[in-house]
Amino acid sequence: MDNTAEDMKPNDPTPIAVRQYLSRQGVETRLITRKDARHPVVECVLLADSLGKVALLLPADRMLDLAALRQQTGRQLAAAPLAERQQLLRKHGLQELPALDGLCGVEALADQHLPTTGEVCIQSGLRGQLLQLPASALVADAATRQVDVTVAVPEIELDYELSLFEMDRDAIEQSVGRFTAKRIRQRLEETLEIPPLPATAQEIIRLRVDPSADISKLSALVERDPSLAAQVISWASSSYYAAPGSVKSVQDAIVRVLGYDLVMNLSLGLALGKTLQMPEDEPQGFAPYWQEAVYTAAVVAELHSAMPREARPSFGLAYLTGLLSNFGYLVLAHVFKPHFSTCCRLWEANPHLDPRVVEDHVLGINRDQIAASLLNSWSLPGEVCLGIRHASHTDYYGLHSDYANLVCLSTRLLRRAGLVAGPRVPLEPALFANLQLTPVAARAALTKVQDGQDSLDALARGMES
Repeated sequence: MDNTAEDMKPNDPTPIAVRQYLSRQGVETRLITRKDARHPVVECVLLADSLGKVALLLPADRMLDLAALRQQTGRQLAAAPLAERQQLLRKHGLQELPALDGLCGVEALADQHLPTTGEVCIQSGLRGQLLQLPASALVADAATRQVDVTVAVPEIELDYELSLFEMDRDAIEQSVGRFTAKRIRQRLEETLEIPPLPATAQEIIRLRVDPSADISKLSALVERDPSLAAQVISWASSSYYAAPGSVKSVQDAIVRVLGYDLVMNLSLGLALGKTLQMPEDEPQGFAPYWQEAVYTAAVVAELHSAMPREARPSFGLAYLTGLLSNFGYLVLAHVFKPHFSTCCRLWEANPHLDPRVVEDHVLGINRDQIAASLLNSWSLPGEVCLGIRHASHTDYYGLHSDYANLVCLSTRLLRRAGLVAGPRVPLEPALFANLQLTPVAARAALTKVQDGQDSLDALARGMES
């Protein structure tokens, strides 16, 4: 094994419980960052039922199938409650759970697809740090049972053509037809049984393309919807924007604080977000819908400001793309109500995977496909539709890729900061290159949002009420 200066030393930052456990096993390790991982990564998921807790070791590129797990164990295992997981981590002085079967004193299971030879990487117990060690060190307890409870994660094939909305529509209709008894109708929103687009949203969409549109027309339109007007004024009054004096009207919000472009797109995003109700069953450990929407839009805005002026896309459309980036979550909950709970439990049990992987497995489509297709059918700008459709693709460089890349980078920054749920993965250099940003500028953008977190949380709570 390659022993370097990073090998286990007395001053090694690896949690002492992990160091002592591996020392007793006589295992040599190397502390690395995730971006330096050159070997298969193995994760540990903490599960529980009425009989107790179970630690499952599985490859990071595979998805835990709860139905298979329950069939093979005869137990009703699901992701352990967050409080129990945090209690176990605190007990052992850990931030993350390493994939070592005997570390935490709970029953362990090992997926049969684990590597058995060569080197692997596991969570070190420190957030953002991995341990490289021999695969043979993963399972040291003879009582650890081997199970076959994971499925492979399919490769994503990108489509750069605008025809992808038609292909997505076909996939959506097939999925709806497979999971429901509804008749497939001609219009997408009817197929999905989505409530009618609010009148205010329809008027804003028309105003967007009106060559005579101005501040007075936008103000009058927003003020006709008292709830929307109150939200826009609340947004402009937030300490996050540090507006001098009080904001007394929508026109005041436009002229003095937010600007025409932002209010136009903010109003549209707020109106669309109110189209669907929040789901009754939601996954534990996930940020509430509006909190994630507000955070993502805020980071997109800060990243946009950090880009060279000549490289910046439309600010208002970028902000709207961020604000609606998780709109598909609400659509999935509305259209696939009986199956949404299944997705929730699988999201909880597979925190190492992007939630869209679970959706593709359960439903055959994901939130980005269904949201982008629906928004496209509502005649929202192509920048927003494609930005959302490819928001999880780090290697998308097609039409309007700057919008998709801004949301993708924002989401990854928020995940790494623990502000929204999802795997903490390395930031792709290509994202920075495409947006003409530096990692330093991206971290500064995230820091500004973190500094204003209380104000953003207040805005999100206002949306939830």
